Amino acid sequence: MAHLILASSSPRRHELLSQLGLTFEVHAPDIDESVLDHEQAHDYVERLAVEKAHTILRQFPESIVIAADTSVSVDGKIIGKPESKQHAFAIWSELSGRRHEVLTGLCVAKLHQHESLCVRTAVEFQSLSLTDMERYWATGEPIGKAGGYAIQGIAAQFIPRIEGSYTNVVGLPLHELTQLLQRVKALN
Repeated sequence: MAHLILASSSPRRHELLSQLGLTFEVHAPDIDESVLDHEQAHDYVERLAVEKAHTILRQFPESIVIAADTSVSVDGKIIGKPESKQHAFAIWSELSGRRHEVLTGLCVAKLHQHESLCVRTAVEFQSLSLTDMERYWATGEPIGKAGGYAIQGIAAQFIPRIEGSYTNVVGLPLHELTQLLQRVKALN
């Protein structure tokens, strides 16, 4: 197999990709992650994944690059990472007692070929009390996480069910990634 690069500094993505038993390097791209005017959440995450992959591919043209971008969406609105405690509480108030979507744009690219898609998972949150929010914020876990939570951590207690890929909610949908790797002939 060709030289494989994960275009992400996320420890969660690194851990998930390691589960596939692949040998890879990590190089994080520096791109503008601003949402374009009128851009839908599914288009946004896929566009960013493609941009991340091509940014790294330009540096390492003989490689195969895996890139992903994950966002949380409520009623079509992109919910980012909390910038403060107040912002986290606002996010959780919006997610509380509702279903939302976790969207991951995924791209596998090599010279003259790339495959990309958007993976969707529906996540149901229980109703959160102010005490729940205070306790969760105090753990430090929400910082730097899309939607302000980590399903693989303490936040699992707030999630009664999901529909779709669990690894997608963590940040790298492994089943779909394997399919894309096969399409670009990165796996035998």
